[in-house]
Amino acid sequence: MQEALKVIVDIQELDMKMIRLMRLKKERQRELEQIESLRKELYLQFSDKETEIKELGTTIQQQEQKLQEITTRIKKLETQQSNIKKVDEFNALTLETTAAEREKVTMEQKLSDLVDKKVSEEELLERIQSSLKNSEESSKDLEKEIRASIVLINEEGSHLKAKRDAIAKDANPEFLRIYERLLKNKKDRVVVPIENRTCSGCHIVLTAQHENLVRKGENLVFCEHCSRVHYWQEGENAEGADASQAKRRRRRKLASS
Repeated sequence: MQEALKVIVDIQELDMKMIRLMRLKKERQRELEQIESLRKELYLQFSDKETEIKELGTTIQQQEQKLQEITTRIKKLETQQSNIKKVDEFNALTLETTAAEREKVTMEQKLSDLVDKKVSEEELLERIQSSLKNSEESSKDLEKEIRASIVLINEEGSHLKAKRDAIAKDANPEFLRIYERLLKNKKDRVVVPIENRTCSGCHIVLTAQHENLVRKGENLVFCEHCSRVHYWQEGENAEGADASQAKRRRRRKLASS
């Protein structure tokens, strides 16, 4: 029984290494995704800002055209006014000219604001473009390093798997099936030793009867609390047992004295 469990423990050690490698690989892949996400966000900002500036340019052109039309209308009104001799018609043209001039002032102010905004947005576009360029340059080496580390992780993982598969051929099929089912659920060590009558998986104290069953090694013994499989480590547990017995002897001696 103990020898059969030892094979499972050896397999478990390899599985733990592969699990750690898989977690590391996922972390490195997330780093790549974050770099790519940042790059895409900058590209999107750059594209949106270009579109916004283009639309501002079109709006400015339209406003300039309207301003030109108002200017032309004012000149036309002034020409008409210079040829009018009737007071009523002169005053009417004056009012219309004044209204056109107010409209022109408003339009000029609006046009000035649009031009200022376009200049500001163009400066922002340059900063985004610079950030994008710097990001691409700085992330190039980092991406290369991350991809190289993923290749090494894959290679190490393949080596560990090959070693595991070789060991698994000598494993008890039933023990291996139980172990793999538990591992799938916990993603952690599921075959663990008892240490000082405590499950080294969940760290809950066990009964003496449970410890004796594990020591005998006649059947698989599962933790009553976490369902892990327990095994007996002769060296460490023997030392712990001797120490516990010595303590009990000292307590009995003190009680009797």
